Amino acid sequence: MLKVLKGRGMNKSREIRKKRRADFLRSLCFLMPSLLGVGVFFILPFGVVVYYSMIDGVASRNFVALENFRKLFQNSAFKLSSINTLKFSAMAVPLAVVLAIVLALMLECRIPMKSQFRTFFLSPMMVPVASVVLIWQVLFNYNGTVNEFLMLFGAKRIDWLQSEYSMIVVLLLFLWKNLGYNMILFMAGLANIPKELLEVCDVEGASPFYKFFNIKLRYLSPTVLFVTILSLINSFKVFREVYLLTGDYPYESLYMLQHFMNNTFRSLDYQKLSAAAVVMALVMVVLIALLFWIEDKFGKDVEG
Repeated sequence: MLKVLKGRGMNKSREIRKKRRADFLRSLCFLMPSLLGVGVFFILPFGVVVYYSMIDGVASRNFVALENFRKLFQNSAFKLSSINTLKFSAMAVPLAVVLAIVLALMLECRIPMKSQFRTFFLSPMMVPVASVVLIWQVLFNYNGTVNEFLMLFGAKRIDWLQSEYSMIVVLLLFLWKNLGYNMILFMAGLANIPKELLEVCDVEGASPFYKFFNIKLRYLSPTVLFVTILSLINSFKVFREVYLLTGDYPYESLYMLQHFMNNTFRSLDYQKLSAAAVVMALVMVVLIALLFWIEDKFGKDVEG
């Protein structure tokens, strides 16, 4: 009897393993097109970039290890573009997250003209970048609307895009272009917070600040992480707007990493370009890993 039961148990465990193997193979078949696409169009090209960053030329292909990276960090244009990009991201990303949360909280309340307010911030999503840049050129040109307005109060004209204020102009453009989408994401996150918790806080007489920092913000931590990563990526892609506003060689404070990479590509210096791309990818990976670690520490008790 014991042998029979033991045999049945072994047969059952064998069937379970066979079923799991079949499920794994079936899942792998469904994932294969996506895995092939990622491998061919992302992983393989990045491997080629890493290879180019460690050779002295496309023709000779002599291995030079980290020599290209040493030359890169000694390049003044790379250092300038890196500092400007990090400075812009350090200003743009926190503002894009905090202002989007504030707007989402405002629209959660009963305020007049809520629909018009929402439409105003969502409209940039439907406008092409070139059209937005054209509006900014009209506003911040030397003979533009902003200068005309300031002159009414006795101020002098400012060449906004060729002065120390140029980064502020691009920062305003970045925020106006991205706040609407971030706001929608936070509104969706606020809608998913359990209403029972908020009702208990109201019954217990909790202050609005307590409700926000101890309940809403904790439940919004995954959304904050996603919006922060999205804003960080968009801040590195601000080159499009700056290029359309000022061209290949903008004012010093607007010379971004992608300007450096674009100009390096035009000069066919693939080794320097590849090294810069690898450094940029590593910085992004470290920043995103740090954000995931912070979110895990902050939102662990909520998820549990």
